[in-house]
Amino acid sequence: MCSFYCAKIEPMSKRNLYPKDYIKSTYDIDFAKLYEEGYRGVIFDVDNTLVPHNAPADDRAKALFRELHEIGFQALLLSNNKEPRVKTFKEAVEYCTYIYKAGKPGTAGYKKAMEQMGTDVTNTIFVGDQILTDVWGANRAGIRSVMVQPVKKWHEEIQIIFKRFLEAIILLGYKIYKLYGTDINKVPTKSSKGE
Repeated sequence: MCSFYCAKIEPMSKRNLYPKDYIKSTYDIDFAKLYEEGYRGVIFDVDNTLVPHNAPADDRAKALFRELHEIGFQALLLSNNKEPRVKTFKEAVEYCTYIYKAGKPGTAGYKKAMEQMGTDVTNTIFVGDQILTDVWGANRAGIRSVMVQPVKKWHEEIQIIFKRFLEAIILLGYKIYKLYGTDINKVPTKSSKGE
């Protein structure tokens, strides 16, 4: 019986739960440098990755998507939220497509996103704020995962607040793992351009 279930469920290993990169904000990422490195598609979570939970797209988000378009990136919003929320955000930022009710951490949404953008796991990057949905799903799909600190934690739904407690433990393990030698690369940030 275990062999049937064990074959169907990929384990929650550090390989799956730890982000490839962990930075403060989506807006610190040097996307021009990532484009130079060969990345062509960026998949974003919306709430607390780009704006506070359920907030409309702000000027900073709009400028980011304009910049991504000018660089040459394909961009996509991948959210577990309902269509009205994601569609409204997409219409405000323009320059992207979207998938709602994505079923993260399942991999189907990530694969569909790459298909829509015309990219693959070698040239796609995912940016999100939650380990147990965003990072885990991206890692399972084989996409480079960048975890950012939540834009604003205090106005989240109760189930997300509970997940944050577990994620804090996982992040502690990640920081120890990172400290003692890893395969983790550092995503280029705008402040690292001069280094």
